[in-house]
Amino acid sequence: MNAKGLIVTADDFGAAPEVNEAVMRAHGEGILTCASLMVAGAGAADAVKRARETPSLGVGLHLVLVEGKPVLPPQRIPNLVGADGNFRTDMVKASFGMAMLPWVRRQLAAEIEAQFAAFAATGLPLDHVNAHKHFHLHPTIGRLAVKIGKRYGLTAMRAPIEPPEIIRRIDPHATGGDIERFVGARLKDRLWVSRIWSPDQVFGLAWSGAMHRGRVKAILDNLPDGVSEIYCHPALSAYPGSAQGYRYSDELTALTAPEVIERTRGLRLGRFADFAGG
Repeated sequence: MNAKGLIVTADDFGAAPEVNEAVMRAHGEGILTCASLMVAGAGAADAVKRARETPSLGVGLHLVLVEGKPVLPPQRIPNLVGADGNFRTDMVKASFGMAMLPWVRRQLAAEIEAQFAAFAATGLPLDHVNAHKHFHLHPTIGRLAVKIGKRYGLTAMRAPIEPPEIIRRIDPHATGGDIERFVGARLKDRLWVSRIWSPDQVFGLAWSGAMHRGRVKAILDNLPDGVSEIYCHPALSAYPGSAQGYRYSDELTALTAPEVIERTRGLRLGRFADFAGG
């Protein structure tokens, strides 16, 4: 087996039709192998329909617990949502409540359970789990996602640990990521103890929303041994609720560019499920 394995994931599957179409193109015409589904997203039903018709695409659950729509009615989770019924956007303040207040943790557990149940209801195999804004790095969310997820067949999860030496080799001026690596390592330890598989390294944090073809090519040219995950946010264009400044169409172009596809020749390209079994 090749010493280098690669998973390529699109987050925010189900957020909008513009995302869903890009995911299908990137999978059918490019290097994309997986997509992470927002079960309460505006385009979730369309995403599920497309995924059922495309069994080669590994679909996982993209837990949304901030900046999005919940599955449960707002009155069931009052401390997790704002006046508009959507999840809060103040991640730091929300984090304290989740860590310190038992009634907030109970609401959090109920919503996580509801999202796993909603994914199970699609009938799609659960390829992997991660969270919007990598909120599963929060110890409480990570613990609950593992505990609840195992009841729903969870076998693989992203632990977002990006190798700084490779990022700085590509861009000597790149900074940040130290906190994510520290907390990500703790999450990876939890996953290992729980016998949940995760890739050896993940790329996409330093340039989130700006994984253009030059950066994707450079990552592939410097890909380390082991199994790596590259995650992106492809879409045809910006859409209602999309992140300001994200280069959605450039990321789609990167995943389908001939020179990028050529760089994956000889790699073991697959889904989480293709690697999680050993």
